[in-house]
Amino acid sequence: MTTITLKINENTKKGKAFLEMARVFSENSTEIVLIETDKKSPYNPEFVAKIKKAGTEKGKLMVNAESLWESIK
Repeated sequence: MTTITLKINENTKKGKAFLEMARVFSENSTEIVLIETDKKSPYNPEFVAKIKKAGTEKGKLMVNAESLWESIK
């Protein structure tokens, strides 16, 4: 059995069509198995929240690069 991993952009016309075709092929088949996985961010959620919060704030001045991570709270 061969396993193929695909990244499909579901926001495009071709991506939607390909995904729908794959779902139809695997619908009542034991020969073809479609395994869909959730998109998980490789980043720590707390870190992402801090970066987003820091991006909305104004008036922050970074004195040096070493204090960058301490200034994002």
